[in-house]
Amino acid sequence: MTVVMKSVALLLLVLGGSVALVDIEFERVGSVVVGENTTFTIHVTNLQNTANLMLRTKETGRIDVPSAVWLNASVDRVSYEITVRAYRAGTAYILFNSTNDDIENIVRDKQVEVVVSRYKALDVFGVVLGWIYFACWSISFYPQVILNFRRKSVVGLNFDYLAYNITGFLSYGLFNIGMFWIPVVKHEYKERHPAGVNPVQLNDVVFTLHAIFIITFTIFQCLIYERGKQKVSWVAKVIVGLAILFSTVTLIPAGVDKITWLDYLYYFSYIKLGSTLIKYIPQAYYNFARKSTSGWSIGNVLLDFSGGMFSIGQMFVLSYNHDDWKSLFGDLTKFGLGVFSIAFDCLFITQHYCLYRHPTKGYKAIDWDEEEEKKERKQTYQTFV
Repeated sequence: MTVVMKSVALLLLVLGGSVALVDIEFERVGSVVVGENTTFTIHVTNLQNTANLMLRTKETGRIDVPSAVWLNASVDRVSYEITVRAYRAGTAYILFNSTNDDIENIVRDKQVEVVVSRYKALDVFGVVLGWIYFACWSISFYPQVILNFRRKSVVGLNFDYLAYNITGFLSYGLFNIGMFWIPVVKHEYKERHPAGVNPVQLNDVVFTLHAIFIITFTIFQCLIYERGKQKVSWVAKVIVGLAILFSTVTLIPAGVDKITWLDYLYYFSYIKLGSTLIKYIPQAYYNFARKSTSGWSIGNVLLDFSGGMFSIGQMFVLSYNHDDWKSLFGDLTKFGLGVFSIAFDCLFITQHYCLYRHPTKGYKAIDWDEEEEKKERKQTYQTFV
């Protein structure tokens, strides 16, 4: 077990002009299953006088710990092993007090976290689900890249979709990195959700960084391959510009402590959620206007659908196993990402396998251009007028 909390206090004892340094260390408790015991260790060094250490828990009925431990006076490092009994799933915290004022000053703001699971197997299953959806979503980018390469064309792939996608994943990347790696953000989240588990895992961070790379490569393909008359619409340019402006302006109150950094990162998660809500619409309409899904990889859709199902499944498994349903919505972006992806994937599957399964029978797939269609309609109208 690694040391995660270390308190150092000075006990000013006039002993020939020397100053004794008291060092108290608390080791983190590993995950424990309901009905089982676990332990954690308290290390005390340079304690001049015997003192008592009282233990209590924030939550009632979740875990049980000894009410008090006597700390023996010693200049050497002395370790005390504390047994914790788990009774109910969830996250519990052990708090400390002492009638000794010097010890109280050290431990009063310290706590030890204990994560209690219903079943160990479900913890493992949750991790497996996480890596499965990571694999599905990561691989889902490649069918489109391969299709573009084989055709030497990106006709059929809507550019507005790519603009929204790269904006969303850049925002989501900042959110995940902050939640997973930045200490001040993790601390703010823990204060806001004291009994919750950080919903961002390592596979979330790796997936996002990989997505940014492969989307950027797809955009590069759009620059070198045949693209017909496709371009990013002015609507998409305005929406992406507003997202960048919003993230820049809200940085100011975060920098002057008017809002927390956690709230600022949540703004990026909302940008990601918003991009997910709208990014599929241009592609779906593009398919409808062309009466074809040619150029739009169905492999991408099927893998994306699978990833969304596994992602939501993981969140429900972890929430149930830790009795922590609040954390299911603690990462609204992750939950919303899975739901909306599944909904649009169902639409694309319907377009590909039902509506436009045989585009050459009755309809011809064309390089559709909205501006050209408007011009043709105007010319037709002027002819009749």
